[in-house]
Amino acid sequence: MSPTRSSAAPIVVLGAGIIGISTAWHLLQAGHQVIVVDRQPDAALETSYANGAQISVSFCEPWASKDAPLKVAKWLLRDDSPLLFRPRLDPQQWRWGLSFLTQCSDAAFARNVRQLVALGSYSHEALKAVVADTGIVYDRLERGILHFFSSQADFESGAKAAELMRQYGVDRRVLDREAVLKVEPALAAFGPNIHGGTFTPSDESGDALVFTQQLARRCREAGARMMFDTDIEALETAGGRVVAARLRDRLTGQAQRLEGAQFVVALGSYSVPLLRPLGVSLNLYPAKGYSATMKLKRPEAASVVSLLDDTRKIAISRLGDRIRIAGTAEMAGYDTNLDSRTARARCEALVRRYEELFPGVADTSEPNYWTGLRPSTPDNVPLIGRSRLPNLWLNTGHGTLGWTHGAGSGKAMAELISGRQPALDFRFCGSDLPARRPMVAVPARG
Repeated sequence: MSPTRSSAAPIVVLGAGIIGISTAWHLLQAGHQVIVVDRQPDAALETSYANGAQISVSFCEPWASKDAPLKVAKWLLRDDSPLLFRPRLDPQQWRWGLSFLTQCSDAAFARNVRQLVALGSYSHEALKAVVADTGIVYDRLERGILHFFSSQADFESGAKAAELMRQYGVDRRVLDREAVLKVEPALAAFGPNIHGGTFTPSDESGDALVFTQQLARRCREAGARMMFDTDIEALETAGGRVVAARLRDRLTGQAQRLEGAQFVVALGSYSVPLLRPLGVSLNLYPAKGYSATMKLKRPEAASVVSLLDDTRKIAISRLGDRIRIAGTAEMAGYDTNLDSRTARARCEALVRRYEELFPGVADTSEPNYWTGLRPSTPDNVPLIGRSRLPNLWLNTGHGTLGWTHGAGSGKAMAELISGRQPALDFRFCGSDLPARRPMVAVPARG
């Protein structure tokens, strides 16, 4: 049965990535009128465009840990390092970096893992429900995620991480080399270098771009107004509330003013500059990520199980007759350049690593490179909830887990706006940003 449409003023969702479109979909299902605004000509053309393709509840591990500062220091001079911190004269970067250091403890790591797993599990169920309701096809593979290690020390560390995940209900299994190769025989050529792995059969993979664009089509069919090719220049306030968004049509240059009852900011890294003039200061910084997508020359020899290569901190996912290699993070501001020396080195390292793992399997002559800015908080826990303005809501800061947490974040946002408490154990941000409300445990609905 279709929900009854509200006659109230619409809810304006700013941003049409996986987070914004998921929010719009769940708001529509709750009976709200929705308008979605994005500067691109279609949904999912920025951070959601070519990510690692993994729904990885098992790998919801924050970057900040007690070992992270030393690792980052070692990686500073390597253009192909997994996490590259480029110091800049940027107060936003230094504020983020100092906060990151406060999260580099065992206690903080465990607390943040708990949050991320709670949201990941909730979101995975939400994604399954959306797929069941809509029938969207997006190169989905429900084969699990296999995390393999190329040193004994890393394997032992991974086994400890798996134990932590199991404490929170994630079935992340520890495997020896032979078991790893049984799960994914395509790794046989690299097998002598593998010391072991972990495997979570409940995880999956799929194309976030295809899913998000298909869900956007269904939002339109359900009555949403989609305003693409539209710049969001500012938010107007009056009486302590947001009253309108100032927009500009990118094709005609025409200025517009869009009023709404509620406003949801789901603009990823670009949420920060939009909200700063309103006195809403988000401790969020863009992490520049990279991917390479290649056609398969020998599909029968390619991996089917989605992989995590611990040595290079990259994800490898099968998307039909293509393979996607994604990873690394570069803390270098709002730079999306693919032509710099560093960008070329990081892109080429992805292809080179794939060829080491699966020689001759993919066509490495014409890789499709991509980069996107992943909006990261110091603890990797996203900002979901109401801001200091009563009708301004935030759904951002998902970092590398936007695809994993997208469906659930959209559902949780719709629940909160509708005056209900989402059925998960998660700290939702409140009007005292940047602080978070205490964790609340809500029993799952039957």
